[in-house]
Amino acid sequence: MISASLGEIAACSIRVPAEVIKQRAQASQHASSLSALRAILANTSGEGVFRGLYRGWSTTIMREIPFTIIQFPLYEYLKSVRAKQQGLPEVAPIEGAICGSFAGGVAAALTTPLDVIKTRLMLHKTPIGVTTLVRNIIAEDGYKAFWKGIGPRTMWISAGGAIFLGVYELVKKNTLQLLEGNGSAKLES
Repeated sequence: MISASLGEIAACSIRVPAEVIKQRAQASQHASSLSALRAILANTSGEGVFRGLYRGWSTTIMREIPFTIIQFPLYEYLKSVRAKQQGLPEVAPIEGAICGSFAGGVAAALTTPLDVIKTRLMLHKTPIGVTTLVRNIIAEDGYKAFWKGIGPRTMWISAGGAIFLGVYELVKKNTLQLLEGNGSAKLES
């Protein structure tokens, strides 16, 4: 879990600036992603280039680490239960994809409030603290606001989990076959 968390922190160094630029364009704060990037680089908001690009970094980390801590142990647990049910040491890649889809969906649903906070922080016109933002969300929209977008987020991440972890299981299985000297064996697709 520690290595997965450190991996998420490293990935966020690239993911967060891309997310900030994308969301500002999607929220019609800028005509395009390029104009959003130009505005940040020109420091038109006065918050500084680095702060502009990394606005929401800490809340993205606050979302990604719990997501990872939920998704991967659940994924491994589901695979082990399914393999045990079948009396096999491993699940088939398609079953790994199904487990990945379910685990990703659960993690996405449970971390939706953190995603809402992260998104609103990134899109806020001026820098704002997390505590103040959360209080504003509750005052303006109530607690239900923290669950906005749960359906699309869960479906999207479920599909991504199926593809990513299904392909991972397929590549892992084929690589192990090759390494075990079954290189002449037919690789699954």
